[in-house]
Formats: sequence, C-alpha cells, structure tokens
Amino acid sequence: MQTEAMLLIAVVLYSYLIGGITGAYYLVKFYQGKDIRQMESGNAGATNAGRVLGEKGFVLTIAIDAIKVWIALGITTMLSDGSEAVLSLSTFFLILGHLYPVQLGFRGGKGIVVYLAAALFINPFTIVVMGVVMGVLYISLRRYTIAGFLAISTIPVTLYVLEQSLVYPVSFAMFFAFIAAIHNK
Repeated sequence: MQTEAMLLIAVVLYSYLIGGITGAYYLVKFYQGKDIRQMESGNAGATNAGRVLGEKGFVLTIAIDAIKVWIALGITTMLSDGSEAVLSLSTFFLILGHLYPVQLGFRGGKGIVVYLAAALFINPFTIVVMGVVMGVLYISLRRYTIAGFLAISTIPVTLYVLEQSLVYPVSFAMFFAFIAAIHNK
C-alpha cells in the first residue's frame, strides 16, 4: 500500500514538473531573449511560437512538448506496468504542468499539443482518425479552430472503440473539456 502511494506521488510530481517544460517559452527565450507571453497573442504555445519564430518555432515547440509527454508517459508505463489509471493520472498532471508551470508564475501554454501527444502515446490510431475528421471538417467548414476542436473531440470515442475500456475515454473526455474551457478564456 505504501509503495503504491509513493508511486502515485512520484508520478504526480515528475509529470507536473516535466509538463512545465514549456517549449515555446524556452525557444523564444533562447533565440530572442524575450518572454513569449509578452508577444503576439501572449500564449506560450506552438501557434504563438510560430508567429514569433516562424515555422521553425512552431515545429520545434511541437517537438519539445510532444517529447516531454512521451518521456513522462514512458517512465510511467515502466513504473506502473502500463496501468491505464496511472497513465491517465500522469497525463492530467502533464497537462496541469504545461498550463500552470510553477517556474513561469503559473502561466504556460494551452495544452493542446500535450493532449494530442498523450493520445498518440496511448494509441496512435486516435491521431489518424482525428486527422481524417479534421481534413473533412476543414474542407467543409473552412474554419480551422472549429474543425480542430471537433476533430480533437473524436479522441475519447476512438479510445473507447479501440481500447474497450472506460478509463482512457472518460479521462480523455475530461481532459478535453478542461482544455477547451481553458482555451476559451
């Protein structure tokens, strides 16, 4: 029992701290010596990094944010023998760390890349389905943000169909609702 509690505490701590490595912030700080949260949209995310640093900033931010998620979830998988509940807990604290990094005064990104990278880690086919839906919706609607959010909302459903479990679909539905609420602020 004590070992399980220690595992959960460790997962929460390292997931939050790794989640707080906000790629856009550190890239802009490295390349321009400035705080991205004071530039353009004020968001410490990939889209704003693209505005500030160009395509290179956008791609590098996605890479940094995805890699941090995969590292944390890889560690969690090894420590928990792939427990869906513990991986979901780790994902939640990765998202929290990204949104509210302690070292940046609790002002980070908006969590979309972290959410997508976690879904890709759990089951890569979720991103394939999301991509197809995104393409169809974008062609139909010609509205990137609406098409994107609708496409991302397929991830919990796809996880349910593929994983035959409620842990991931319910967790990812809650994560998506949380990120959508933050995104609309």
